[in-house]
Amino acid sequence: MKTRSGLILLITLFVCFGLSCKQKKSGETKSYRIAVIPKGTTHVFWQSVHRGALDAGKEVGAQIIWNGPEREDREKEIQIMEDFVTQKVSGIVLAPNDDKALVPAVEKAAAANIPCVIIDSSIQTEKYLSFVATDNYQGGVLAAKRMGEILNGTGKIIVIQFAPGSASTVARVNGFNDTIKKEFPGIQIVDTKYGLDTVETALQAAEDLLTKNPQLDGIFACNESTSMGALRALQSSGRAGKIKMVGFDAGVLLIQALRSGDIDSLVVQNPYKMGYEGVKTLVDKLNGKDVKKQIDTGVNLITKQNIDTPEIQTLLK
Repeated sequence: MKTRSGLILLITLFVCFGLSCKQKKSGETKSYRIAVIPKGTTHVFWQSVHRGALDAGKEVGAQIIWNGPEREDREKEIQIMEDFVTQKVSGIVLAPNDDKALVPAVEKAAAANIPCVIIDSSIQTEKYLSFVATDNYQGGVLAAKRMGEILNGTGKIIVIQFAPGSASTVARVNGFNDTIKKEFPGIQIVDTKYGLDTVETALQAAEDLLTKNPQLDGIFACNESTSMGALRALQSSGRAGKIKMVGFDAGVLLIQALRSGDIDSLVVQNPYKMGYEGVKTLVDKLNGKDVKKQIDTGVNLITKQNIDTPEIQTLLK
């Protein structure tokens, strides 16, 4: 009798243990290691991308590994990308510094079955999962329309570009130039120069253009570093506010300059959303869900008149 009771107890415990294991297995979620590689780590823009990626990682239970070049360096970025492929991370979120130079690294990841989401700036290959970014051409269009408005359709302007091969900023400049030519024939783009990857190099480029072109009405700068360099050049020459400046991105000093009138307006992206949607999209795919090939994260024009509206304050914060 005792033997029979013991056998029944043993079977009952075995069944309960099996059910417990099955329930645990069905309820558990996979843990992913997601590498996020920005163009650089210095500017406020990329810090916002980082915050979005971390918040998405917490939400989906993924480990976020953040690593990028301090300066926006394509060779360093390629090395970081290849290191993550070697580590066999679950997936990669990449903001490519160069739309051609990063192609082999992205295709190497694809060959290793490591999905890659591209954010911020496009790349010249189809071997990626999704492209999460601003409509950069439209951002340039917004900047040009604003410039045409504040100059009443006439004047001489200069353009501070970022760097060759940076698809996002090239698209912004193209959108700006195309719109000026089509819609504001009275505005002449008299000169342009690359500001490259730091505020200091952008400052030098802006100072060179301001010296070379003493009679100017406007200046367009296409990203955070070129906007900061152009702003400092205008301030040091005593021409801030006299030459109408339209910048791109929204660091603290740029917002302060907008409020003071040293900058007329800023075209602002949503870098937090890029980081957040980049990670979420990647994890959705890893979990077997369908994802969009392209996700537009939006773009807005900020002026002194609308900066304190709830919509813009939410975007800036």
